[in-house]
Amino acid sequence: MDKHGTELPLDAADREFRDELRTWLADNLVGDFVGQSDRGGPDDDDNWELRRAWEQRLGEGNWLGLSWPKQYGGREATLTQEILFAMECAAAGAPPRAGFHGETLMAPTALHYGTEEQKARLLPPMARGEVVWCQGYSEPGAGSDLANMSTKARLDDGEWVVDGQKIWTTFAHRADWVFAIVRTEPGSIRHAGLSYMLIPLDQPGVEVVPIRTMLGDSGFNEVFFDGARTSADNVLGAPGEGWKAAMTTLGHERATSVLNYQFSFRREMATLQELARRKGATKDPVLRDRLVDSFIGLEIMGCNNLRTLGSALQNGEFGPEASMGKYYWSKWHVRFTELAMDVLNQDGWLGTEWGSGPDRAAESLRRAFVRARAETIYAGTSEIQKNIISERVLGLPREPAAGRR
Repeated sequence: MDKHGTELPLDAADREFRDELRTWLADNLVGDFVGQSDRGGPDDDDNWELRRAWEQRLGEGNWLGLSWPKQYGGREATLTQEILFAMECAAAGAPPRAGFHGETLMAPTALHYGTEEQKARLLPPMARGEVVWCQGYSEPGAGSDLANMSTKARLDDGEWVVDGQKIWTTFAHRADWVFAIVRTEPGSIRHAGLSYMLIPLDQPGVEVVPIRTMLGDSGFNEVFFDGARTSADNVLGAPGEGWKAAMTTLGHERATSVLNYQFSFRREMATLQELARRKGATKDPVLRDRLVDSFIGLEIMGCNNLRTLGSALQNGEFGPEASMGKYYWSKWHVRFTELAMDVLNQDGWLGTEWGSGPDRAAESLRRAFVRARAETIYAGTSEIQKNIISERVLGLPREPAAGRR
């Protein structure tokens, strides 16, 4: 069992990979990159320019797209090595990733559904840390009911012309491209007639409007398409059959991306334990019991994540079981951050500027408390996850819906 609470059987190639990574981190995680592990995250664009610089540094070292074929810039790394990468970067205190949506969500879908030309065109720039992607799924009328998509696209002289709106589009104000689900068959309804489309954002016909959050940032955005254009070959899979590709992306979002959360949660746990000792909260039997319970929950999370990833490795894809991990970690984080606020007491009531020492730790946990509520919503609400688990994992009857016959 290692210091992350995750037991990994390592063969000689894995140990060589780990040692190479540790040496590279020691040489490159220096200067302005040091001490920035708590600034930003998958839905928080804080410290963006430094994180982009770190992404490019990783690309220079050939640490992006680890499992991809070498012709696309990858290393053909194993799942164990991908987990090692996440663990070692977390242990070293590396800055949060800026290329999360492209490498973790769109790239696996491109590898599965893309043509050879598309893979050769799309993947190498991501492997070099040169391009930022965002995800265009939710709309004002299509959030949890994702199939209720209304953004449309039509072919015109070899290009798709896109009209509609997306919302809660993370990092759209920072991204170069969006991978979006749009309706390309007139008159189609629900899952039919949807396409998985890649759209450049820096063009006439695209307007990005930031949504200011409680924390004062604008990681979320609205994106308006009014005659925006993209090449006819910027569709993954066959036009009109994008729902399967969309579900592939969601499977990876709910499964592989959880490693980043798990190890950031371990950092938060260590921060809270230290603050609890400093503030004397460990002398309170109720708070002490809740701290122990949270730690146990985090260990369970690690075991569940390894089981989900191992099953995917064996079956070749992520199944509906990935919803169990997403539901578990998002609910756990809400309870954990509530505990953090109780430990901080009045120190957690008001925000502070990023400083150092206890003030910085308190600000980090306070921001986590505010963001934890959103985590139960994005990538599919907790209610949606429970429906998937009950119907597709446990085989229970579908919940009756109004108007369903």
